[in-house]
Amino acid sequence: MTGTIAATTKTIQGEVIPALGFGTFEITGPAGEAAIRTAIDLGYRQIDTAIRYGNEAEVGRAIRASGVPRGELFVTTKIWFNDLAPETVHRRVDESLDRLGLDQVDLLLVHWPTKDVPLAETLAAFAEEKRKGRTRLIGVSNFPVALLDEALEVHKAELFCNQVEYHPFLSQEKLLARMRRAGMLLNAYQPIARGKVFDNDLLNALGRKYGKSAGQVTLRWLVQQDGVGAIPRSSKPENMRANLEIFDFELSPEDMAAIHGLARGQRYSSFEWAPAWDD
Repeated sequence: MTGTIAATTKTIQGEVIPALGFGTFEITGPAGEAAIRTAIDLGYRQIDTAIRYGNEAEVGRAIRASGVPRGELFVTTKIWFNDLAPETVHRRVDESLDRLGLDQVDLLLVHWPTKDVPLAETLAAFAEEKRKGRTRLIGVSNFPVALLDEALEVHKAELFCNQVEYHPFLSQEKLLARMRRAGMLLNAYQPIARGKVFDNDLLNALGRKYGKSAGQVTLRWLVQQDGVGAIPRSSKPENMRANLEIFDFELSPEDMAAIHGLARGQRYSSFEWAPAWDD
């Protein structure tokens, strides 16, 4: 099915945000700043950074240089798992806002969970940052169902988003079902599986069918799902542009199902500090 498809945004908890964001991991220095500026110039309006990425200053300079009004951009940053004690959270937010040159971010995330600080304390510190107006929304990243249940049910956290690895080779069915019940956004990082989607026969065949690349088919598959967004990363303008060109076609239900069938439990981001993942 082809034709103009209007779903370029996601509405989550009354917030309208771009379905496709720009990931900035490893995009640093002058070349990184130029790449981020190019992404904004091409039309990206959701920009994802993190303290750990070491590029908040570059993001801030690119935003200012772009001339795009602040209210048109959705800016996310994240706090690393070593810095989740409340007093450290507040310091890190100070530092992030200073580097970004902003009074407020749109979304503040726990980058990875930790066992070293009680989750209740971290979530309370994040909620305080929201009350202070230094972030509009709060959320988490890399939280499996068990941790999400604790955050939502035990600590009554008002979470907007869980940013997790999600691509055709890794099912997030259980997590996504839980997040939909909570009305949360699942924002997919590594959405094209570190480029592995370009080696897949099915995805390439579907690309030929729709006149798109395997990467574009994959991104379309993600954002066509209820409550799912994606934040692909690229430093090449041609790839940035291609990633945005996924809103003029729609995958059939049969093709959506076929892509879901590729899941084989493949994770590309699982480290010694990772939580116990969902089956």
